Amino acid sequence: MDAYAPKRSDRFTFGLWTVGNPGRDPFGAPVRPVQEPATLVRRLAELGAYGVNLHDNDLVPFGASAAERDRIVGEFKRVLDDCGLVVPMATTNLFSHPIFKDGAFTANDPKVRAFALRKTMEAIDLGVELGARTYVFWGGREGSEADACRDPRTALKRLREAIDFLCGYVIESGYELRFALEAKPNEPRGDIYLATTGHMLHFIETLEHSQMVGVNPEVAHETMAGLSMTHGVAQAMEAGKLFHIDLNGQRIGRYDQDLRFGSEDLKQAFLLVRLLEGTGGGEPYDGPRHFDAHAYRTEDMEGVWDFAGGCMRTYNILRERARAFDADPRVRELIAEKPDALLDPLLSGGYSAEKAHALRELEIDPDAVAARGLGYERLDQLLTEHLLGVAGA
Repeated sequence: MDAYAPKRSDRFTFGLWTVGNPGRDPFGAPVRPVQEPATLVRRLAELGAYGVNLHDNDLVPFGASAAERDRIVGEFKRVLDDCGLVVPMATTNLFSHPIFKDGAFTANDPKVRAFALRKTMEAIDLGVELGARTYVFWGGREGSEADACRDPRTALKRLREAIDFLCGYVIESGYELRFALEAKPNEPRGDIYLATTGHMLHFIETLEHSQMVGVNPEVAHETMAGLSMTHGVAQAMEAGKLFHIDLNGQRIGRYDQDLRFGSEDLKQAFLLVRLLEGTGGGEPYDGPRHFDAHAYRTEDMEGVWDFAGGCMRTYNILRERARAFDADPRVRELIAEKPDALLDPLLSGGYSAEKAHALRELEIDPDAVAARGLGYERLDQLLTEHLLGVAGA
C-alpha cells in the first residue's frame, strides 16, 4: 500500500478552476479541452480528494436563466453525492467580465458596485446550497494602474461597506458561513488593495462583524511580495483568523505562477506543512488543505491528473518528514526552551512595577551571552537531511 496516497481524511480540495484550467495564458490559446464539472468531480474522487471548490461561474455560466441555473446545480449536487465529495468553500468571480475592469466593490461607478453586491449575494446562495461553510473574497480587480483615479482610502471605505453589507446578508439569511479574505500584491492590476495577509488582518479589525471574517493566505501571493508564507500563516493562526488556505508553488519575482505544491522552495513548503500539522507542538490547522494551482501548459489531461496527484502526495510526504523532524532527539535538544526560574516569571504575564524593578537589578553579561553559539547551522542541516530522507544515515 502507498503510504503517501491521499485519503478523504486528509481533507485535500481543488477548485474547478484549477484542474479545469485549459492552459490559456496572455500569449496563447488553450492547450486542453474544457472539462465538464461532473467529469472533474469524478476524477478527483478517484484520486482520493475530499472536496471541490468553485467560483459561481465555474458551474453556472454568466447570464444563465433561473431555470438553467437550477438544472445545472441539481445535476452537480447529484454527482457530488454519487462521488462522496463535498464543497467546503465557494467564491464569486468578480474579475472576468469587462464590467469589473475598474474593480468590483471599489469601482468608481456605483452601478458596478451594486452589480457586484447582487452577484455576490446570489453566489453566496449558491455556495450555501452546495454546503459551503467558508466564502472566500479575492479582490482580483480591486486595485489600480493610474493611482490618481481614486483615493486609496475611498477604496478601503467602499470595500469595508461591501463586506459589512454581505456579513449582514449572511446573518439575516441564517447561513452558517464565514468569510475569508485573500490578499495579493499585484496582477491582474498594477497594485491590488490590501496586498498581504498582514494588511488583511488589520483591515478585518475595522469591520462591523469582524468575528466572522478571517483570511485565506496563498503561497504564491505571499511569495510574489517576497514574504514568508509560513510567517503570514502563523500570524493568522495566532490571531484565530486562518479560515482557509491556498497551497501551490511560486518563485519570487515571477508572475502568479500557481505551480504544483512543493515544486518550488521545498524548505518553505516543509515549514508550512509543519506549521499546519502542528508537529512542532503548536495547535494544528483543522480546515481543508486547498490546492489553488494548475498544471503546466505543456500537459494534456493525463498530465493534469499527474499534477493533482502530485500536490496531494507531496503534502503527505512533507507531513511525514515534519513528524520525523520534530521527533528527532537532536532537533528537540536544539530547540527546547530552557526554563529559568528567575527570568520566566519576569518575562510573562505583562507589566508590573515589581517586575520592572527586578529587571533593572538583574546582572546580565551581554558579552558572555553573545559569545554562546546557538547551533542553528546544525539544526538547519538536520532539516535538510530530513527533507532528503537521510536523517538517520
